Amino acid sequence: MNEKFAISVRNLVKRFGNFTAVDNLSFDVARGEIFGFLGANGAGKTTAMRMLCGLSYPTSGSGTVAGFDIMSQAEYIKRHIGYTSQKFSLYEELTVSENLTLFSTIYGMSDIEIKKKSEEIFMTLEMADMRNTLVKDIPTGWKQKLAFSAATMHSPDIVFLDEPTGGVDPVTRRRFWELIYEASSRGMTIFVTTHYLDEAEYCNRISIMVDGRIKALDSPENLKKEYNCATMDEVFRIVAKDAKRGD
Repeated sequence: MNEKFAISVRNLVKRFGNFTAVDNLSFDVARGEIFGFLGANGAGKTTAMRMLCGLSYPTSGSGTVAGFDIMSQAEYIKRHIGYTSQKFSLYEELTVSENLTLFSTIYGMSDIEIKKKSEEIFMTLEMADMRNTLVKDIPTGWKQKLAFSAATMHSPDIVFLDEPTGGVDPVTRRRFWELIYEASSRGMTIFVTTHYLDEAEYCNRISIMVDGRIKALDSPENLKKEYNCATMDEVFRIVAKDAKRGD
């Protein structure tokens, strides 16, 4: 893996017929960085993330994720990343413990590693009494934290979080971000999309996509200064005001 960058892409393009979903993206993400990937629905965020996760091939352009080429080494990328989203992260009909075992097995961890890591997670999240509870029966906030832990059990180089805190209260969201900070402090790179603009303030840097292109990219503080705004919500409204795609 490149010592400096966890993600590095140049002139990334994804077309579906005559429609250009992602248009000439170029950016780098440093190792251990918390990188926010913002944009309205239809901006191209999900399409770009799928390419970075090795789930879709670019039409053109180049890049590396965790040191592996996005054009020719997608399977290696998948082994070195974690992923979780609001829409799908855990199997509701399995217990907490069964979910951790399932994801760990998929990531190729040994039985000894799975047992050790599972116990660490139960202790960290204070969920020991829930280990045999079906996931569908635990509160949403616990599900979010458990999903993050399941996605990072194998200590991936990068974890992709696709709107991970949707539907939870502000206190739970803050606790979730504490888990993100802790993972980042260990050198894990966090690539996160969110519709909560206050969460953008927690990121080291932010990119804002509009109609398939990155229109702004910098730290929250620098973006607020550049656009003379008090909040990232104000910055987003200015940058995305002329968007033709999305809500």
